[in-house]
Amino acid sequence: MLKDFNLIVTTSRGNEKAVCSEVWYLFWELGDKDPHADTTGVTGLITAKTSFTPFDAIKKLRRMLRDRPHEFRFTLRVIPIQKVVETDPDEIAEAVEELGKAIYEGETFRVTVEKRHSPIDRETIIAATAPRIKRKVKLIDPDKTILIEVIGRKTGVSVLGLDDILSVDKEKIIE
Repeated sequence: MLKDFNLIVTTSRGNEKAVCSEVWYLFWELGDKDPHADTTGVTGLITAKTSFTPFDAIKKLRRMLRDRPHEFRFTLRVIPIQKVVETDPDEIAEAVEELGKAIYEGETFRVTVEKRHSPIDRETIIAATAPRIKRKVKLIDPDKTILIEVIGRKTGVSVLGLDDILSVDKEKIIE
């Protein structure tokens, strides 16, 4: 697994190596001459690093998906990651506090924790992070989601709006 990544990509079981190659190819086609992708040890999940910001990467992939949907054979979802820290509640909380500045006055938020290969429980992470954001919590249909992706010893954190995750199958259907 990459120690520093700015994307998490999901695929179907058994296609982890294939999606690594696909992600490398897609970013190469988009102009990134040094993309990286690696398996995580979690079925259906890889991490990737591109020279693009994670949100620019999603926009570029979304445009490519509209123009060339056949290029996306193994990629299911692409999730932007803004910051990677050690899987430690205090480090995660510091990252959340820093990134939480993107949740503006009057906006609502929720914390979503996706946890894999770690003994730390979700409630511990939520208890350490949610109080750091001085905005109103709204569990259903919030303005922003603080996404905490725990993968073993590394954790990716992002503050996401409604359309910040690329869901390939859903977007192919829409088009």
